[in-house]
Amino acid sequence: MLTIKNGKVFMGGRLVNTDIYIENDKITKIAPGLEEKGEVIDASGKIVSHGFIDMHVHLREPGFEHKETIKTGTAAAAKGGFTTICPMPNLNPVPDTVANVQYQLDLIEKDACINVFPFAAITMGEKGKEIVNMIDIAPYVVGFSDDGKGIQTKEMMDKVMMIAGETGVLVSAHCEDEALLNGGYIHDGIYAKVNGHRGIVSECEYGQVIRDIALAEKYGARYHVCHISAKESIEAVRAAKAKGSFVTCEVTPHHIALCDTDITEDHGRFKMNPPLRDASDREAILNGILDGTIDCIATDHAPHSVSDKSKGLANSAMGIVGSETAFAVSYTALCMEHNIPVETLLELMTNAGKIIGVEYDIKEGAQADIVILDTEETYKIDSETFVSMGKCTPFDGMEVKGRVLNTILAGKEVYKYE
Repeated sequence: MLTIKNGKVFMGGRLVNTDIYIENDKITKIAPGLEEKGEVIDASGKIVSHGFIDMHVHLREPGFEHKETIKTGTAAAAKGGFTTICPMPNLNPVPDTVANVQYQLDLIEKDACINVFPFAAITMGEKGKEIVNMIDIAPYVVGFSDDGKGIQTKEMMDKVMMIAGETGVLVSAHCEDEALLNGGYIHDGIYAKVNGHRGIVSECEYGQVIRDIALAEKYGARYHVCHISAKESIEAVRAAKAKGSFVTCEVTPHHIALCDTDITEDHGRFKMNPPLRDASDREAILNGILDGTIDCIATDHAPHSVSDKSKGLANSAMGIVGSETAFAVSYTALCMEHNIPVETLLELMTNAGKIIGVEYDIKEGAQADIVILDTEETYKIDSETFVSMGKCTPFDGMEVKGRVLNTILAGKEVYKYE
């Protein structure tokens, strides 16, 4: 038995002053003034939410365990308040068959400390040539993605969307037209021009977003845009939603908090895909959050070795870590700097549950997946304290507000801030 007392509980879209009983793995009662039973957590002055849900992470295992493992990646996510995460399929072996997916699931069962529901690849080996057997694989995964690569031809994506429309599976797309990359590695904006770097144009992303939405509408497919970053992409999603299309999108904390002019040095900690965009793109992200165009926050947690990230902007690997800093960075950028209600942020941190089909709200009878948050504490991010094997972040040394205190999975504490 666990009693959480005196918290501001986020439930039904609002904060309610109440207590919670947890028995075994379930929330059994929610009411103010509950008698203290079993272990007691005093959440006075703290926020209690459903555990965060991240539908876009990279755990690197199997195949790239020198960067991250399921054990370290899920521990990092738990520290960040996440109770459910969805790893992407750029692994070895690629989860492109039932056997390969099952191999990954067996590793997850063995080492994960939170819920892990993976994506399978869209194409065999993520090579964009042959579509996987979606019907056979679908019962084992939350959806399909070739994240790390865009589906390059309209003809291939047409076939993918046709199958998705017929089967109801979720397609989560990394949108990147490789024909427009031209050797670029950061956004084709002010910083690139001033400092002589090769830039990536926004059309590289939004061209495929526009293409994919049209195909999703053609077949009635469920379509999700990964790590949206360009204002044109956001407008395309907004227009699709207005027509009632099954289109959703995610945004990362780093695209919420930063733009290309926030790059302070020629270092891999500022290199990610998609890149930090223009200030006008960041403004569009904020507007998309406010009007509901953007559905959820996803970290795109992408750990790499120190050597992979120490070769400057031009030659470092794409990707930064984000599981352990997501709430604090987002709370600081949205709630503190732009006065966006904390309820909006909490919805963004849990709303992926609607998309992948898992519980995302606190209510009686639900599994007790819970995070307790202190929104008053101010501190500096220190990458040396990260649980993740990846340490590369643009937020190292940044002063933030908002701390994860406890993460509870199925009634058991999987992280406690000491």
